[in-house]
Amino acid sequence: MSEGNHTDAPKIRPYITVEELYLDNCERLSLNIINSNASFGRKIKEQELHRPGLALGGFVEVFTYWRVQIMGNTEIGYLNTLHGEERWQSIATVLGFDLPCIIVTNDNKLPDELVEIANQNAITIFSSPLSTTMVFHHLSEYLNRIFAPHIVVHGSLIDVYGVGMLITGPSAIGKSELTLDLIERGHQLVADDAVHITKISPYQLQGSPSNVLTHHMEIRGLGIIDIRRMFGIRGIRGSKNIDVVVNLDSWDDNREYERLGVDDKTTSYLGVDIPLVELPIFPGKNITVIAEVIAMNHQLKQHGENPAKEFNERLISTMQSKALKRQQSETKGGL
Repeated sequence: MSEGNHTDAPKIRPYITVEELYLDNCERLSLNIINSNASFGRKIKEQELHRPGLALGGFVEVFTYWRVQIMGNTEIGYLNTLHGEERWQSIATVLGFDLPCIIVTNDNKLPDELVEIANQNAITIFSSPLSTTMVFHHLSEYLNRIFAPHIVVHGSLIDVYGVGMLITGPSAIGKSELTLDLIERGHQLVADDAVHITKISPYQLQGSPSNVLTHHMEIRGLGIIDIRRMFGIRGIRGSKNIDVVVNLDSWDDNREYERLGVDDKTTSYLGVDIPLVELPIFPGKNITVIAEVIAMNHQLKQHGENPAKEFNERLISTMQSKALKRQQSETKGGL
């Protein structure tokens, strides 16, 4: 296993503000500001969300108040069973902490005390017509992406037959030219030159373009070209999971290269192992077709088929069968 080369050490975003959370999700979650933007400047420092049901009941010993608070039918329903000083005290206990914000789901009607105490403590309340489950799912996905470790890798990322192929190699080896050739054959560009890689799960990496070079490519001798304008929407995509890494290198007569492909190689980015194909190139070699074959071969492996290993097993079986026949023949000859 080799460690992938990248330009930066892994980075993790330390926080986002409540305002960023609102602006990034207001349309998809149909968020409405119930009171004010008083807590827009407060920081959200982790991806987990919290429902303050126990805290509303008075148990605050394990209350993770620094997280985004989600109030659904259960929380609002519980508050509606309380009255007077009891309801006021329940809400004041929870909102007495430095909460970043509160999101109320299902367009629940809020108790007047909740809005009043939130205003006193400068806490923004949002309302969404979506269910608690949907709000949790979307915000968890969003925050996981925001706080995920990420790096920038020199290379090109392209979708080849549905396989996310990261093409790496030394400068001027032909990464962009190979990528452009693949686009011309109907495959989709994700990123060129600088690929932003994000760890979206313990076993999954996702690549996306930089904000500057989005869907543009630099071709030496030609300059910057706009792939979207030249090839249309079919030639691009916004992001793609990375399934295989193809590392280009100049042919070396003194080096032994893999002939059968029996031993699976991997490279690692952000602690995630990705299948690696080391591809030596020389003038006249059709690496575009080889790249397509790499993608199709990867798909076969994902479906439990490994042509190289199957061939090797047949070869070994044939050799063993011939050896056994020869041994039997020699035994008969000795008799």
